[in-house]
Amino acid sequence: PIIVVIFIIYIFFQFIPVGLWISAIAAGVKVGIFTLVGMRLRRVPPHKIVNALIKATKAGLDVSIDKLEAHFLAGGDVDRVVDSLIAAERAGLNLTFEKATAIDLAGRNVLEAVQMSVNPKVIKTPIVAAVAKNGIQVMATARVTVRANIERLVGGAGEETIIARVGEGIVTTIGSSEAHKNVLENPDNISKTVLKKGLDAGTAFEILSIDIADVDVGKNIGAILQTDQAEADKKIAQARAEQRRALAVAQEQEMKARVQ
Repeated sequence: PIIVVIFIIYIFFQFIPVGLWISAIAAGVKVGIFTLVGMRLRRVPPHKIVNALIKATKAGLDVSIDKLEAHFLAGGDVDRVVDSLIAAERAGLNLTFEKATAIDLAGRNVLEAVQMSVNPKVIKTPIVAAVAKNGIQVMATARVTVRANIERLVGGAGEETIIARVGEGIVTTIGSSEAHKNVLENPDNISKTVLKKGLDAGTAFEILSIDIADVDVGKNIGAILQTDQAEADKKIAQARAEQRRALAVAQEQEMKARVQ
């Protein structure tokens, strides 16, 4: 009988997280023992929910245990959501629990987004090559300083779109320049022109600045095209000359045949 009693007690403490319940009460978080039992039955790890709730309560956030459990069951990361809410509250950002969970369920790192809202991120573009009107190729790279836009994180485009749009703006600006020297003398004209285009529309970011990091002169595309065209014209002329020569030879052979 003693073994049976010990076994029952063991099962009781394994199924009912009494230690976690005591920890919650000691932290000032009201959690019913049957609530924890219900989590066990729903296959929800009670420590994940309770520890996140304790952290939120200590930080002064008003978050219910039911919402945390619902977010966990939906496949969300309750710890990251709570951490992001704490970080947003400390930074003075307006981030609600509903918005944070929506961002988390959308597959974005909501904590990283909050941190990027406070500390902007610098995105470096790859080398972008374009040709000025005088035929000289100009290669440029840019540093784009962006800040996460929490309101557009759900459904907003990512960094790849920012890089693509900035690259397109650089190509357009260089291509509209009369000469490559204009670009080299005033590289800031590229950043000013690109920044005016509102490239962050529909993205999850807000562009703060665009700085041209490096500008180099590439190939003389105009000269290369002219050389290629001249070579092509030469080959066409040679082909026509060979055609005329062959025709003349054929006519000569025909005349000889008639004489014979």
